[in-house]
Amino acid sequence: MTIDTIRRLRPDRRFLAAAILAGAALLFPAAGRCAAEPAGHPLRWGTDAEGGAPYTYRDPEDPNRYIGFEVEIIRAIEAEIGRPIVLTQYSFASLVPGLERGDFEFAMNGLEVTPDRKVKLLFSRPYYVFREQLVVRRDETRFADLDGCARLDCVVGTLEDTAADRLLHERGIRVTMYDGVVEPYRDLALGRLDAVLLDLPIAIYYARPNPELRFAGEPMARGYYAIAFRRDDTALKATIDAALETMVEDGRLQAILERWHLWDTAQSDLAAATGSDILAESRRLWTIDKYGPLLLRGAGLTIMLAFLSFALAMIIALPIALMRLYGPPPAQWLAIAYVEFFRGIPVLLLLYVLYYGLADLSAASGLGAGLRLDPIQAAVLGLGLNYAAYEAEIYRAGIMAVPHGQWEAAACLGMTGGLAFRRVILPQAIRTILPPMTGDFVALFKDTSIVSTIAVVELTKQYQILSKSSMKYLEIGLLTAALYLMMSVPLGLLSRRLERIWGRGIL
Repeated sequence: MTIDTIRRLRPDRRFLAAAILAGAALLFPAAGRCAAEPAGHPLRWGTDAEGGAPYTYRDPEDPNRYIGFEVEIIRAIEAEIGRPIVLTQYSFASLVPGLERGDFEFAMNGLEVTPDRKVKLLFSRPYYVFREQLVVRRDETRFADLDGCARLDCVVGTLEDTAADRLLHERGIRVTMYDGVVEPYRDLALGRLDAVLLDLPIAIYYARPNPELRFAGEPMARGYYAIAFRRDDTALKATIDAALETMVEDGRLQAILERWHLWDTAQSDLAAATGSDILAESRRLWTIDKYGPLLLRGAGLTIMLAFLSFALAMIIALPIALMRLYGPPPAQWLAIAYVEFFRGIPVLLLLYVLYYGLADLSAASGLGAGLRLDPIQAAVLGLGLNYAAYEAEIYRAGIMAVPHGQWEAAACLGMTGGLAFRRVILPQAIRTILPPMTGDFVALFKDTSIVSTIAVVELTKQYQILSKSSMKYLEIGLLTAALYLMMSVPLGLLSRRLERIWGRGIL
């Protein structure tokens, strides 16, 4: 649709056409952009700041930048290879599929070199040797090490798909899985777990400063952290390997690890590491003027996702409802299939299929980037398709609630079926449709939090990152809840007002 075409439309339709074009431009800004990027373009580094210290987390003195020993290693590599490297926030659980689909050039976030990962990925030379550390409550007297824990049938917390996870399963120990590194230690202190087994750097920074916890036994199960690349990216791997080699030889890598209390000469025993008071200092420095703007930015993204997703849902829902009411049998069957399919599958599954599944299909079919969606595009499309199924049923019920005599009256006035629907039936149906539709919109605001699984840093994800950087779960959580209420409560009030106003017209 051209600008001249828009100008020839009626004023009300002109506004709608302009809004559709603007939304399309926002959702698909990269359409048709297939030219290869120059060789010197910035490298994208995939990591999850939610993992916290000492890997990658937000600087309490300047929340717009990240710190951590891996951040310092990246900056040293950046200086060594002469190419800028930009951080790409990505869920840790999705780092490997995200790397495979090309969302970033390499992943580095305490990734352990494991046999299953080596089948899929290339790894750089190791930049850190880790061990697993068992942590128990301060007053624990039933066992002193992992063997004693196994004999007592203890419950141990850890992270999924880690060396600690595999070690616990090999020993036959009952395991509780967590997504983050802070939560297992909190549950241990609260008595919900008997012990926690995680990498020693995590234990140093999150368990050792806690007076309610202590280390049990010596570190065990030596392993390696390395940078992960796609299987065909051998040139980049060689470049990074050369940079790491130089950093090892000139002592820069050792200096970085020493600053973070993670170094010993053999990199095989970190029991003497003293940790640091970084968490207490971080807590003091995190004030509302530091995390407030970041939460507002996350809230802005949440609002954008909600409005775009709901607009897409409304555009899809009305044709689906009309097909089910007035279409021929094949169209009715398709409409019913659409509603039942999208109401019957979890939104999370739909997001994964749109984000990762379409990328795999695109690669397998040779379509290049034709089916690959950006995180925002996948989020809007997934939520829109899902909510369209519910909206279609609301619209159908509202249209059916209009008495059949209204059709007959419109026909007596000489109106065609389409004109009668637009001028008589739909305006009356809106009275029934608007209140529940507003309620769905409120629900959509909260459901946007699920899109953080495909690397969208909306309000809930921003809260998770900031709370683990600052350890202010309650303070930042209350502000986050207040922002959600500020967005959803007015919509709830609007819904009840519409029920009162329109309800009088349909009784």
